[in-house]
Amino acid sequence: MEQQVQMSERFRVGALLAVAGGLLDAYTYLQRGGVFANAQTGNIVLLGVRLAEGQWAKALHYLAPILAFVAGVLAAEWIKSRFKEATAVHWRQLSVGMEVVVLLLVALLPHTMDALANVAVSFVCAVQVESFRKVHGSAFATTMCTGNLRSGTERLWLWLHTGEREHLTRAAYYGGVNLCFIGGAALGAWLVGVMGLYTVGAACIPLLVTLLLMARRRA
Repeated sequence: MEQQVQMSERFRVGALLAVAGGLLDAYTYLQRGGVFANAQTGNIVLLGVRLAEGQWAKALHYLAPILAFVAGVLAAEWIKSRFKEATAVHWRQLSVGMEVVVLLLVALLPHTMDALANVAVSFVCAVQVESFRKVHGSAFATTMCTGNLRSGTERLWLWLHTGEREHLTRAAYYGGVNLCFIGGAALGAWLVGVMGLYTVGAACIPLLVTLLLMARRRA
């Protein structure tokens, strides 16, 4: 199976991206004002709550990362449409390269610009989740865990019900990506105490390794 799967869909790439995703979530929560910038469900709920309360300024606070996430998806799709046929570089490499540049800029933002930092991280996570959507042909997310948990549990049930080893393998992939996300979050929490605002730069390391893997073999 390994030879039949392009590099961008291999488990090692999904694992690296999940480490980065977990680290970014821990970073924005612990270092940028208690915000989870990866997934937007909480922001959408809080947007609705603030609108119901008539707190327009606070509503805009939650609307900003939502719009940044939308912009990130659009950016990933634009890169794909513009460079899908490029031969010198794969469009996913351009997506990851953009992530690295934005995250390095986030590291330079002071606490007075936490809102902008969270918006930038939301944008990056949207680019990532839109650009890398599969591991070994199955739908995955590397910046959030709920869908992976559901799909992994479903595959586990199918293995228990049918005994087909392929279902167990898929369940292990889902579980492995989620464990890497947890590991990234734990690493981020530890690094915050050492590096502070610059912790976000550590997320660039698994992203750069991903770039090298894709450079060695067509993404």
